[in-house]
Amino acid sequence: MARLLVKTLDRAGFAPHLASELRTFDKAGDRRVQDDLKERSLAEAARLIAHYRALPQECRPSLWFTYHVYYKAPDWIGPRVSKALGIPYVIAEGSRAGKRAGGPWALGHEGAEAALDRADAVFVMTAKDRIALERSRPPHQALIDLPPFMDAEEWPGPASPRVSGEPRLLTVAMMRDGDKLASYRILADALKAIARRPWSLDIVGDGEARPDIELLFEPLAGRVRFHGRIESTSGLAALYRQADLFVWPAVNEAYGMVLLEAQFFGCPVVAGDFGGVASVVKDGETGLLTPAGDSAAFSDAVKDLLDHPARLRALGTRAQHFVSEERNLDRAAMRVREVLRSLALPGGAQACVF
Repeated sequence: MARLLVKTLDRAGFAPHLASELRTFDKAGDRRVQDDLKERSLAEAARLIAHYRALPQECRPSLWFTYHVYYKAPDWIGPRVSKALGIPYVIAEGSRAGKRAGGPWALGHEGAEAALDRADAVFVMTAKDRIALERSRPPHQALIDLPPFMDAEEWPGPASPRVSGEPRLLTVAMMRDGDKLASYRILADALKAIARRPWSLDIVGDGEARPDIELLFEPLAGRVRFHGRIESTSGLAALYRQADLFVWPAVNEAYGMVLLEAQFFGCPVVAGDFGGVASVVKDGETGLLTPAGDSAAFSDAVKDLLDHPARLRALGTRAQHFVSEERNLDRAAMRVREVLRSLALPGGAQACVF
């Protein structure tokens, strides 16, 4: 999504450049790590301010744009640079989490909240994020919906007739401990419950949890194909085209780009209703969402669609139209252009991206 947002800024008529490669992400909630990241960030901010002030006015950035600000990844740099230069400060996919104020990520939470309070505009990517953003929105701030999207130009064309026969299921996900492993566990349990029905499953993904995941699907040996990690869009596109149904329980998923990708190729989705998944899958229109963490409900949803192929095909047709027409790069660029111009950033101006 970060790369897509840079392309969106470019498509919108601006000239984004990467201002800093400093990463403020703290996965573990370690106060010493957060203190160090803040110190390094403030030094980076001072360096950038001195650098930009030394440039002629016409060569300075006209806006600071930061992607994905939250308690594990605060932005200590953008607010300071934008204030020093007197330029707008914009965040895409910011989220607030008040319950983190006193825990192991307290400093990260402080930085994220300060950045979100400072932002002139926040692009909101999921309905779930909007709730907390609305509750704490400062008077000067605009909240703009920018639901997740994809760039069709990065992919081969979606048109390809599906061959009738045994239904093919597909999932594409990294194989990590924690939420990913929990999702694979739900998926394995759900498919075991419908093991007497005809279907096969293709799994794309790799990681440290692969041995555990392969063990989960061992009772379904012969029906599950592990493809490992596939880097190329052409390789993934071939599997999306062949699939009849994309299946992913999506435990604690922010929204899931693969869910958009599958629908772009006319493949409907069954997913768990976590986080922002409902922002990329239209329940009952482009796929089915099931109660979070409920393997029985997930199994029932898959079974229902496999038992009704006409409905499955109808969902796929609507899914392809949804992503192609509503979730494309041009549409996102138009929205971004409209907002940035309202902040007095002229077309062709330079935007810093962090």
